[in-house]
Amino acid sequence: MANVTVVGAQWGDEGKGKIVDWLSERADIVVRFQGGHNAGHTLVIGNQVYKLSLLPSGVVRRGKLSVIGNGVVVDPWALTAEIEGLRKQGVAISPETLKVAENAALILPFHGEIDRLREAARGDAKIGTTGRGIGPAYEDKVARRAIRLCDLAEPATLERKLDELLLHHNALRRGLGHPEIDRAALRKAMDEIAPKVLPFAAPVWERLDEARRAGKRILFEGAQGTMLDVDHGTYPFVTSSNTAAAFAAVGSGMGPSAIGYVLGITKAYTTRVGSGPFPTELNDSIGKTLGERGKEFGTVTGRPRRCGWFDAVMVRQAIRVGGIRGIALTKLDVLDGFDELKVCTGYRCGGETVQHFPAGMARQAEVTPVYETMSGWQASTKGARSWADLPAEAVKYIRRIEELIAAPVALLSTSPERDDTILVHDPFAD
Repeated sequence: MANVTVVGAQWGDEGKGKIVDWLSERADIVVRFQGGHNAGHTLVIGNQVYKLSLLPSGVVRRGKLSVIGNGVVVDPWALTAEIEGLRKQGVAISPETLKVAENAALILPFHGEIDRLREAARGDAKIGTTGRGIGPAYEDKVARRAIRLCDLAEPATLERKLDELLLHHNALRRGLGHPEIDRAALRKAMDEIAPKVLPFAAPVWERLDEARRAGKRILFEGAQGTMLDVDHGTYPFVTSSNTAAAFAAVGSGMGPSAIGYVLGITKAYTTRVGSGPFPTELNDSIGKTLGERGKEFGTVTGRPRRCGWFDAVMVRQAIRVGGIRGIALTKLDVLDGFDELKVCTGYRCGGETVQHFPAGMARQAEVTPVYETMSGWQASTKGARSWADLPAEAVKYIRRIEELIAAPVALLSTSPERDDTILVHDPFAD
């Protein structure tokens, strides 16, 4: 049986939630493999809207196993709150339907505090983090001082590791002129949350290996986007984890061969939240229209997203770096009614034309887009469920994007509704 890995091919917010939910009907297990509760996915199913941050998008489907892998940093309080919120919406979640990697690193309350303190100290040079502690939690993980989910079950281990962790963070807080952490209050909070989250803890790598051997279909769900990857994105304006598809193996405890078909999600235009370079950004009425039509506000933060024309150079780079075999093109309907559309086909930088995003910050800041202009369409594409329902100019736009990014459109989404999807190639068929 084929597995599928879904990743964003832009700067996140590409509409992965709906696509993963749609694909999860064909899957047995849905796995989150990186990021934290800074990721936001909105699912629209009938009259019900589900907003997810940490839980896999497949959690709303009955009979599916949801997994949070070891590559995710887990805020146990956010996790329990999200579970309770979904239960109130009628979604059944239990240790039988949700497994969390026992070796996942935890986000603790002071991680968010230090995240926000450092961001404020940067002033105009801020990165644009969500302030939820994801970056500091990953820092502790790499520095080998993190508290992991399994540590909550071992009081003696937790005592020792807390001392080491607070030794570092209290020194950092003193340097920023902030009070030290109340150790007793922190330990009490951890003791209280432990029985709520430990029932979900499991060696998920073992469960996933058993599922693979049994021929089960596994869907790996990425968060953010490839151009926010800590190695391959627009550093330092990136997230704190590897968002490229290859990390699905590391972040879940499976071998590279398990990744399967890699599907990249991309909007028919481009958006970005927070700071960082954005060559095709539109600070005019067109950019405002894209934002209003696309309801471009962050699921997690509520921040308005920056909007611009489709950047084929960036998406092509994401496809190459991520091993993406096909794309799911979303929000095509947002472009309805424009007389003309523009697509970025190259960059001008330092007096030359380049076909990739430069790595250096100064070079990134110099980049200006080279545009190709195409005719728009006046008919509506919203809710289309077949190619025959699409205006001819919309089809031309899609075909030109395929040429420029050197990858085919496997799925086409024409509204937030689950069933408003045109299937060109079933990723699970490979």
